[in-house]
Amino acid sequence: MTDIIQLTGLEFYGHHGLFDAEKQLGQRFIIDLTIQTHMEKAGETDNMADSVHYGEVYACTKEIVEGEPFNLLEALTTAIGQTLLKRFPAIEAVTVTTHKPSAPIPGVFKDVAVQRRFER
Repeated sequence: MTDIIQLTGLEFYGHHGLFDAEKQLGQRFIIDLTIQTHMEKAGETDNMADSVHYGEVYACTKEIVEGEPFNLLEALTTAIGQTLLKRFPAIEAVTVTTHKPSAPIPGVFKDVAVQRRFER
């Protein structure tokens, strides 16, 4: 059985988008992560070494979103998912949802989001 760690509503300021203004001015990005891992050992030992440190997951995600700009949400989402799998061996799979609530779309909308699942 696989267990779940969820981090939702991680909010960062990044400079991603196709348009020069998006790269220059930046905007809010909100990230949701659903991490699949095994927690049996951590539940028994109460030792962080036996789990996924979600503070470190947060910091890793922040580093990517606030780092070098991407043109597409798809590329940003991919960078997050692939990096989390690489840095955290206890993560079996992760679903990354990247929200861009201020996307430059002419019209009324609540959110734009891209979601991808990554697994070993």
